[in-house]
Amino acid sequence: MFNKNKPLDNNTSSGLGIPTPPEPAKPTPAPAAPIAAAPVRTPEPARPAARSSSLSTLSAGVKYEGNISGAGELQVDGSLKGDIRVVRVVIGEGGAVEGTVHADILEVRGRVSGAIVAKQVKLFATSRVEGDITQEQLSIEQGAWFQGRCTQAKRDTPGANMLEAPASAEKPAPAKTDAKVETKPAA
Repeated sequence: MFNKNKPLDNNTSSGLGIPTPPEPAKPTPAPAAPIAAAPVRTPEPARPAARSSSLSTLSAGVKYEGNISGAGELQVDGSLKGDIRVVRVVIGEGGAVEGTVHADILEVRGRVSGAIVAKQVKLFATSRVEGDITQEQLSIEQGAWFQGRCTQAKRDTPGANMLEAPASAEKPAPAKTDAKVETKPAA
């Protein structure tokens, strides 16, 4: 398909049929007064990427009992018994939550045993979820395990108030949707 023995044609092409742009003409420097020696700057060491100051982490090996709520983000790599109510939750592969998870964005790589109420839910292949999910958007990777009911709540439906209202002692019943899944055999 490709011929490696093509003769060079004075660098008029990058080898992909795309001509290389001409180099700009370099101006000749005019004689100038002697320049004072500028201090030599040493390059600054590479800085690690800035972490969000609103991210809280429940590290692997840590067991926590109680509810967590706030306006920030939560990474769960340990074990939590209690409810979560934050903007964004990421449950790592070693993470486990036993309780209700209420968030705008939820990514599950570990285990959740309890109800999930979120705007966006993503279940990764390593996830194991046992409980009902109420969401606007749901993504389930192949290999994920999910046992429960799934209810899609749009902002304009009666069940959508679950996505925005704070937790109360009595929750309204979510709007139920009947989804039919058709499978066709591969040809």
